[in-house]
Amino acid sequence: MCRHLAYLGPPVTLRELLFDPPHSLLRQSWAPRDMRGGGTVNADGFGVGWYPGGGAPVRYRRAQPMWSDPTIAELAAATSAGAVLAAVRSATVGMAVVEAAAAPFAEGRWLFSHNGVVRGWPDSMVPLAATLPVRDLLTIDVATDSALLWALVRDRLRAGAAPAEAIADTVSAVAAAAPGSRLNMLFTDGQTVVASTVGHALSWRATPASVLLASEPHDDEPGWREVPDGHLVEATATEVRQRTLATW
Repeated sequence: MCRHLAYLGPPVTLRELLFDPPHSLLRQSWAPRDMRGGGTVNADGFGVGWYPGGGAPVRYRRAQPMWSDPTIAELAAATSAGAVLAAVRSATVGMAVVEAAAAPFAEGRWLFSHNGVVRGWPDSMVPLAATLPVRDLLTIDVATDSALLWALVRDRLRAGAAPAEAIADTVSAVAAAAPGSRLNMLFTDGQTVVASTVGHALSWRATPASVLLASEPHDDEPGWREVPDGHLVEATATEVRQRTLATW
């Protein structure tokens, strides 16, 4: 399992998102509240992607625990952005613990994260992997379930699917091929955020000008709303919509 978040709104420092809240992503890396049996800590890497000046995103990823990297604290204090996606990783047993396996995965303006596990890996995914272009399989970031999920979502996006459609279709296909999988996906292009909840937790909190989606609320303040299992969330900085996934 992993923990992830996405923010859209007025620019804030990465420190305000990742470090300052009492139950920040940093704290979730070593003291998560709700792993649902998917490990006890998120110490197998971390990453953050942000959009400087409205351009393509910048990423910072490491294969080590977030708490053990002094650079991210310095970077977070000096960096502001109005769109951010970040994650801490708990690797599934047997999967590589390398920088390339840490979310967010990226292409162009797209950032993606997965919190969960694909059951029956890798055999359950052979039929779906076979639908991808051979070049995509040869150049996949790393041989993990999350990286393959990103390849499947990305393939749909490249074909012209809207982000919500790409996420929902991928969830449907993977849930059918690998029943019992946990498929909390998180996607942003810097303007919108799309998230799925299948087998794990997600909450959101909005102001008139911002929205924050997170695996776990960052504090105990009012305003957090839990997304029911089996739902899809689409959000901009000023609007949040959620609906039931068609296959749920």
